[in-house]
Amino acid sequence: MINKPDPAEIDFSDVIWEKSPFSGGSDNCVEFGVIGRFIAIRDSKTPTQTPLVYTRAEIAALLDGAKSGAFDHLR
Repeated sequence: MINKPDPAEIDFSDVIWEKSPFSGGSDNCVEFGVIGRFIAIRDSKTPTQTPLVYTRAEIAALLDGAKSGAFDHLR
């Protein structure tokens, strides 16, 4: 198991944030950014709030689930 860093102790100032092209350019989505071996996620409406940090395996599982339709009921 990979030990994740405490997000409160990470400097996110150099992160390049990306959001889905399906967001329509609005600030009503989540943004992803790479932090070394980890992926950070933040709410685009509150970019100053501390992001959540996940392993690449966790993000892969999330994306695989989304691609397979596992979360379609949440729309």
